[in-house]
Amino acid sequence: MMIDNSYLLGLFGTSTTTTSSTTSAATTATKKTQPTAPWSSTETASKPSDLVRSALAGRRLINESAVDLDLAGASADYTRLFALYKGLETLSALADRAGERGLSAIELAQTQKRFASGLEEVGDWLSTTKFEGVDLVQGVSSTKVKTTAGIEKSSTTFVSQPVHMGAISEPVAAFEGDVRFTMTVGSRAIQIDLADMGDTPRTFGAVVQHINAKLGDAGVSTRVSYEQIPGEAKTVKSGDKTITLPAGPDQWAFEIQGAVGETVSFSADAVSDAVYVTQGVGTKGVDQLLKFQADGGSAPAAAARVGDAFAVDGQVGQTALPEGVGTVRASATAADGSLWVVADLTAGDANQPIKGKSDVALMKFDSAGNLVSTRLLGAASEASGFAIAVGDDGRVAVAGSVTGALEPGKSGADQTVADSFVTVFDATGAEMWTQRRGAKAEDEATAVSFGPDGQVYVAGRARSAMPGATALGGWDGYVQAFSEHQTTPIAPVQGLAGAVAQFGGVGDDFVQAMTVSGSDLYTAGVENGRMVVRQFTLGEDGAPVLSATRDLGLAQGSIAGIAIDNGRVILTGQTENAALDLGAPTTAHGGGSDAFIAVMSADLQPAASDRLTYIGGEGDDTAADVVVKDGKVWITGANRAAGASDADPSQGYLSRLDPETGAVEWSRTWTADNAQARPATIAVASGGASVLDRLGLPQGEITQTNAKLLTQATALRVGDQFTVTPGNGARAVTVEITAKDTLDTLAKKIVNASSRQLKATVVTDKTAPFMQRLEITAESNKAGAVISSGAPGKDALGALGLTPGLISTTAGAESKDRKAYGLSLPNTLTLNGKEAIKASIEALASAISTVRSAYKGLGPQTAGTLTNSLTGKGGSTAYYDTQAANFQAALARLSTTA
Repeated sequence: MMIDNSYLLGLFGTSTTTTSSTTSAATTATKKTQPTAPWSSTETASKPSDLVRSALAGRRLINESAVDLDLAGASADYTRLFALYKGLETLSALADRAGERGLSAIELAQTQKRFASGLEEVGDWLSTTKFEGVDLVQGVSSTKVKTTAGIEKSSTTFVSQPVHMGAISEPVAAFEGDVRFTMTVGSRAIQIDLADMGDTPRTFGAVVQHINAKLGDAGVSTRVSYEQIPGEAKTVKSGDKTITLPAGPDQWAFEIQGAVGETVSFSADAVSDAVYVTQGVGTKGVDQLLKFQADGGSAPAAAARVGDAFAVDGQVGQTALPEGVGTVRASATAADGSLWVVADLTAGDANQPIKGKSDVALMKFDSAGNLVSTRLLGAASEASGFAIAVGDDGRVAVAGSVTGALEPGKSGADQTVADSFVTVFDATGAEMWTQRRGAKAEDEATAVSFGPDGQVYVAGRARSAMPGATALGGWDGYVQAFSEHQTTPIAPVQGLAGAVAQFGGVGDDFVQAMTVSGSDLYTAGVENGRMVVRQFTLGEDGAPVLSATRDLGLAQGSIAGIAIDNGRVILTGQTENAALDLGAPTTAHGGGSDAFIAVMSADLQPAASDRLTYIGGEGDDTAADVVVKDGKVWITGANRAAGASDADPSQGYLSRLDPETGAVEWSRTWTADNAQARPATIAVASGGASVLDRLGLPQGEITQTNAKLLTQATALRVGDQFTVTPGNGARAVTVEITAKDTLDTLAKKIVNASSRQLKATVVTDKTAPFMQRLEITAESNKAGAVISSGAPGKDALGALGLTPGLISTTAGAESKDRKAYGLSLPNTLTLNGKEAIKASIEALASAISTVRSAYKGLGPQTAGTLTNSLTGKGGSTAYYDTQAANFQAALARLSTTA
């Protein structure tokens, strides 16, 4: 990867062929009006190696007492600027060092750690240091800022999934046949049967008119209309080429126009089971949600999907997952038929930014595939979601790993090492409690289940001892119990860590699945290369005690799931081992990697009732996920040719099997864009499919309003904060996010914290009229205020989509007495990788440029003094030639290793 250095070199007034010029260093003796700057050609440049050595020795980066000005009576602002310059110069040297080849892992870690603490030191110093003649802030300097985080306005309008494609005057295929459902508005159940239309062609307009007549007769205010979805051009990849296809025909959907005080829900008497599959398409992450109608039940036959070129018989829905979804590892249905999906986000939605590099999202979809809500975990750095469980009471538990802060200000024993976490949400998606548990080395939670008496069980793996347990060597498996507690009936629910069991051997052990049945808990995973199932007995206090173990032989694959059904343990996964230790298989291994279903007794003892079924052909067959329902096994995965790579064609499959006989009772296969379909998770909803799927409508109550709480609609967590420092000299005030904060309450907090130097208002986005954001401006004839990031692990600005900085009416423009400068120096800079190092070098070069501009802004330069530095006027000093060369060399090193 080549890096264009012209931007950085331009900051120093040089080009890629710049050389030192003795003539550019000539000066004219005049009366001194400013102290000699540390970047002047008459000053001796600090050696980068000396700066790095000093920083790693623990010396402060900014030391005003070490600055010696050569002009008596000069403003103290010069001392501050020169000290800041030296600090930024040291950070640059650290970034340069991190990009050098041959750096040992130990020294790199030390350099990264010192850079992080040094950046924090610079930020703290800027937030507390007062300048007399300029305003200087770490972030930007502007007259107005607006959050990128937005919250949807209250709405009584609901738009369904697309139902028809083509001319609105044409009869709609989805309306043909037996179309009967109930629309309940408030307390009135209104029966809709399109057979009542007689011979009238079932166009969209005619059906809407028929439904509205029924609603009018029932005396309700809610009405139905149709919404046009214009066709859009689509880009697809064919090999290395990107092809843009012309816009397709328009699509049409139902629009429900609700009325205040009237809830609206839909139901159908004739239903069948529904199966949801999340999948990746092409080489991207997981980006689609598919819905299938299972055979059996009483629902009418599924209709062909609108606009889906890859739909197969029985597929009744397809929904694109939000942008930024990287990985989906778990999904589950709730009792109301809704679907919960846990996803890793590499980027937040445009209206819901994440704080760090990645976060975990809990997404709720209704039965029609509409995204109802997205609840972000709110990790400050990185997080991954590995497991989900839905309790009988509607609670949702999510488990995974987190690096850096999760609970505000708490980063675990080491902020660079991953810890396990579990978060429990109520049925609406509101967080109830979070527990972070970590060993000294890295660990992660890979499975979660609800147990008796409200207990929550988490299983995972750890490289060292979990708190309260003993390490055995390498990666160990672990199981831990959590209970819930309330000090008073109205107090918040707390999650309390209980007993933990750590198990395995001297090799690497990995729990990949877990289930709880009564007083028994089962885990399954790969331990030292072998497939192992363990049974634990749960004590009165919920403590798991190992009671039985079964070794199924060499893994040569992985576990997809484990379940207890009718007194049997049903295990599924994929393997290349054609002779797992469960006796003769009912269906033989087909070659390569095959999916498998293993049935064994609940006490894990070998028995004549053991069953083993292999699923697959000569190629490689994966078992991505599995669900056991009503004694049958639903399994999904992908089929590839033997020896194929991840980039080669694959097709998805969904099958239902009898685990006793191995018979395949129902099966579908499909492909996708670029001939690649990669199923990831599966979930089954009893009675979740009906004629409503044809109409793009969900079962149950439709969502007509959205949560307005910031902690539910954004990545903010209770306790996140930022600081407002009024420009009128008042003290800095910390604004802290509470569980009840909305955009309105946050606006009031900002105004009060700024001593009314700022104005904060909730505005409607002109480009997205359904979205509201927070806009902050300086009050007229007021000094404005500085908004600074919160403490590490507690910063709220990232989740709000705000950049730290000065908000002032004079920002960016000369005023009579002073000018405002923003360093645009993110507090999220790191040295973790080549791209991060490159970004840090560029940001620091820009910040150094701003410091030089602030130096000039304090007063006129001496006539004849070198004027070119980062402003581009005049010649380049020898010192800055050296600095430019240093930056060029640093970026060149990154280019050659990228």
